Amino acid sequence: MLLIRSGAIEGYEKLVYQLGHNPHKILQELGMSCAQLREPEALISYVKIADLLDLTAQVCGDPIFSLRLAEKQTAMAIGELALSTNQQSTMRESIEFSNKHMRLHARGVHLTYHTCGEVAELHLNFDFTNASGLQQLILLSIGQIYNVVTTFLGEVNTRLKMDFQQVIHNNVKASVQTYKAHLNVGSGFNGIHFPSSWLDRKNKQNDQLLKEHFNKRIQLLESIYPEDLQAQVRFMCSNLLPSGECTIDRVSAALNLHTRVLQKRLASENTSFSKLLQITRTVTAQQQLLYGSLSILDIALNLGYSEASVFCRNFKKWTELSPRQWRIKNRRSH
Repeated sequence: MLLIRSGAIEGYEKLVYQLGHNPHKILQELGMSCAQLREPEALISYVKIADLLDLTAQVCGDPIFSLRLAEKQTAMAIGELALSTNQQSTMRESIEFSNKHMRLHARGVHLTYHTCGEVAELHLNFDFTNASGLQQLILLSIGQIYNVVTTFLGEVNTRLKMDFQQVIHNNVKASVQTYKAHLNVGSGFNGIHFPSSWLDRKNKQNDQLLKEHFNKRIQLLESIYPEDLQAQVRFMCSNLLPSGECTIDRVSAALNLHTRVLQKRLASENTSFSKLLQITRTVTAQQQLLYGSLSILDIALNLGYSEASVFCRNFKKWTELSPRQWRIKNRRSH
């Protein structure tokens, strides 16, 4: 099934209200609710999101509703993927990393880049479509790509252009303040383009992304797991594992604690970060083996392993069965 994080439409309710309409009624028409949008890491049908954006644009009478939504977002609308991608050295490495690990944010979308002399083109493609040809989803996605690339650059640069195959009239284009100088409509592809020399330009590491992300995580953790440090650590681990950067330093920072303080507090509860990480990996692996259809390699990657063999070895230590043996045995009993 093609899924996307609900965080992709962060700010949806607020914008619909600002345009004078009721987001609850629009969501209800598609059998959805605002509650589904409150947890940014919750997964929702990608097709449903595309249909929701189309319906919302129609109800609000705004042909570029989704571009306005992207304009109000930050790079963190794509969640953990933005953090990990920003850690890559160059734009080229960031693009390659994003495409390889896109499943952290969504499944069913791909980015490919092409160089044509002095111009680099980043093409956006989907594995599905809907009645409108994904018009609103394309607007949102390209706006989000622009936001991420601008974050990497550390500046707004008019040589960064947003390419849309669909036509957007001039009076409508003028109404988006942030993007209007960057819009290239009636293009031959959907995506962005910029000078090819930028591909090997060093990314600007953005500490604000980390602060924004961790502040949101802390607020969520305190509401779900008040006073339960072990649950908070496991929750952060489950969020960071797919990025391959689930370290005690990263988790400590997410919880706004010094690493040594976290270690001491866990020790006082007769546990450790490594034990909680193992529990998180075991539980996550078992859930994905039992209820999902992912390959062993995909599960290994979701758990932060670069190789399936390492995951298999560890899983056997934890359960005394290989992942395949465990899946066969436990699916039979369900």
